[in-house]
Amino acid sequence: MASVATVTRALLGKNVLNKCKVVSATSQASMKFYSTASYENIKVEVVGSKKNVGLIQLNRPKALNALCKPLFVELGKAVNDFDADSNIAAIIITGNEKAFAAGADIKEMQNNTYSSNTKQGFLREWEDISNCGKPIIAAVNGFALGGGCELAMLCDIIYAGEKAKFGQPEINIGTIPGAGGTQRLPSYVGKSKAMEIVLTGNFFDAHEAEKMGLVSKVFPVEKLLEETIKLAESIGTHSPLIVKLAKQAVNQAYETTLKSGLQFEKSTFYGTFATEDRKEGMTAFVEKSPPNFKNE
Repeated sequence: MASVATVTRALLGKNVLNKCKVVSATSQASMKFYSTASYENIKVEVVGSKKNVGLIQLNRPKALNALCKPLFVELGKAVNDFDADSNIAAIIITGNEKAFAAGADIKEMQNNTYSSNTKQGFLREWEDISNCGKPIIAAVNGFALGGGCELAMLCDIIYAGEKAKFGQPEINIGTIPGAGGTQRLPSYVGKSKAMEIVLTGNFFDAHEAEKMGLVSKVFPVEKLLEETIKLAESIGTHSPLIVKLAKQAVNQAYETTLKSGLQFEKSTFYGTFATEDRKEGMTAFVEKSPPNFKNE
């Protein structure tokens, strides 16, 4: 059996040497694209029965969706566009059946230096994902390794296909995770398991990821996107404002102390009583009628 280092090299080396490829929108004539922007490395679509779910598909299939800078610039733009669109309730980021994203583009960063990384703010494009106010769901099939695993963890919820593989194999190429792998992973799986994953570079499957708490649910490969869209639509039945506040409150738990988090939660809870959607929701509950939330 090939070693983890060998497999990692095959996934993160040879397959990511290609330059970012241009995707022809005409090859997807049956799909209605959300934006007329010329995306080369992603596909963007509005889906769901109410057309209120933004779907972003990473699309560098020959490189197993390796995360080059042009891809992340486009991903950030697409996320920002959906975040600004009042018709969109939630966002899904996915790849293909072989790979969500098999890691970063090694050739792109091979000649980087400490100085160049610092001066250029290497990886700063990732902040567009973490700063998004709307819920982002990762639908992971295939490999989610290195930067791919970090991208999934940047999302608010992770659903996985049963053949998905996760890992932080950066140690095999002489570096460490640089986009949150050492910081977010312990919050999901605990210190001991995170240490094992980061220090060995070993991969783990979707069911183990679910058991660890990294993944919310696991589905058959062919059902993953359908179930993820259902989740996004379910979120979309609630007040957009309250959803955003709830997301902020949960994230606060990972970014501060318990005491500060509880203060933030209570302050936010109090604040909901100044909204029309809180009034509508409680009134509808008392009157046993469906709420009619506004996009405040």
